[in-house]
Amino acid sequence: MKKLKLIALSLIIGLTVTNCFEDLDDNLIASSEINDFVWKAMNIYYLYKDNVPDLADDRFSTNEEYASYLNGFPLPEDLFQSLRFQPQTVDRFSVITSNYFDLQQQLAGTTLNNGLEFNFYLEPGSDTNVFGVIRLVLNNSVADGLNLQRGQIISGIDGTELTTANFSSLAAQTSYTLNFADYNTNGTPQTEDDTIVANGESVSLTKEAYTENPVHLVDVFNVGGETIGYLVYNGFNSNFNNQLNDAFGQLQASNVGHLVLDLRYNPGGSVNTASLLASMITGQFEGEVFSKLFYNSTLESNNTNYPFTNSFNGNTINSLNLSKVYVLTTSRSASASELVINSLRPYVEVVQIGDFTTGKTQASTLLYDSPNFGPEDINPNHTYALLPLIADSTNKNDELVPADGLEPTISLIESPSNFGTLGDLNEPLLAAAIEDITGTPGRAALQAAYPLVDVTSELSPSLIENRMFVDINESN
Repeated sequence: MKKLKLIALSLIIGLTVTNCFEDLDDNLIASSEINDFVWKAMNIYYLYKDNVPDLADDRFSTNEEYASYLNGFPLPEDLFQSLRFQPQTVDRFSVITSNYFDLQQQLAGTTLNNGLEFNFYLEPGSDTNVFGVIRLVLNNSVADGLNLQRGQIISGIDGTELTTANFSSLAAQTSYTLNFADYNTNGTPQTEDDTIVANGESVSLTKEAYTENPVHLVDVFNVGGETIGYLVYNGFNSNFNNQLNDAFGQLQASNVGHLVLDLRYNPGGSVNTASLLASMITGQFEGEVFSKLFYNSTLESNNTNYPFTNSFNGNTINSLNLSKVYVLTTSRSASASELVINSLRPYVEVVQIGDFTTGKTQASTLLYDSPNFGPEDINPNHTYALLPLIADSTNKNDELVPADGLEPTISLIESPSNFGTLGDLNEPLLAAAIEDITGTPGRAALQAAYPLVDVTSELSPSLIENRMFVDINESN
């Protein structure tokens, strides 16, 4: 397998930069130092380079023309945004940051966090009033220590009722007090008459540095004569590959005949870790192509195949050798999560339960202002870095993840009135999978009734949310 290695890629980058800029005077462009980095990095790496005229190799014929172009953008962010291709529809995910230290920590799984993840919805009958639901409590976090639970309803923060104008900024605070409420269906399946009633309960939290182990929950159920493994996996973080493999070791030791893989809140991560997860689910396809990455015309020689494997970093992979897998998804299941579903489908039956996924097929990598755009010899004069889309990801049949997401086999939208407890056999999405495995009826009774308007996407996203990364430092 041809891996994307920084050293090898640097040779190509170095040659290209020299060819494009051999006549440019570095002193002339010193005043636009960061803009110079932004343009050169995008010119080499950007997946949609050929669709952006300003990124053409022959765009500038003189030093003066190039310098004048760079000086036309007061902020590096302005230049970067001008170079994104159709950001509302095609490139929805490329980002620039003025502080790569924060981004490095996020990529490693460390964030300023109190351990809570939320969904937010419009209150029934309102276009402005908002309420929240705790969708996830992270293990060993501040919230976990306060015994907060998935499914708790939030009507206010710091005593302020939530609205479309304030909920994002209130939830982004480092410290706040959550004001709780009860969700009342008023005895009907319709949402139009549902009400959110404050119950006087509250709790105060302060965010702190937190590193998440994405292996959130591993369990085994014996239902109807079937042994069913269940794994809640919240991020493809290569720093926790050993923990992921250990989880599959537990499932393997239990001789599970079925697997329910819960990716409903997994926004993505490492492409290589996605190939390892697929190898753990299967095991019978060693050496065959799991997925492919396709780069722009400048870097076509770096087009890469990721195979199924039976080992990583000297460790033997714990594989289940399954020919069918159940995957739970929501609209927050993105990038590497979608990669696993899309790339497993040519090999095994994948039963997707839940909602359409995000719809992201592209991979990114972190680019610094250095001679080779890698983490060595970084320009000390600033801390800007880029996380642009650099490659398209497909399965072995060259099929992309659709822009509108992967369609579930069994559609089941989470409802604020019945989030359920992850790992509980009555939790609606898990119950749907178990019903399909065992043939036991009952999923229809658990179907979420008429979902409300979800405004969670209006929260300020993290820089790495919905990202799929080419990790140039890892290998099998």
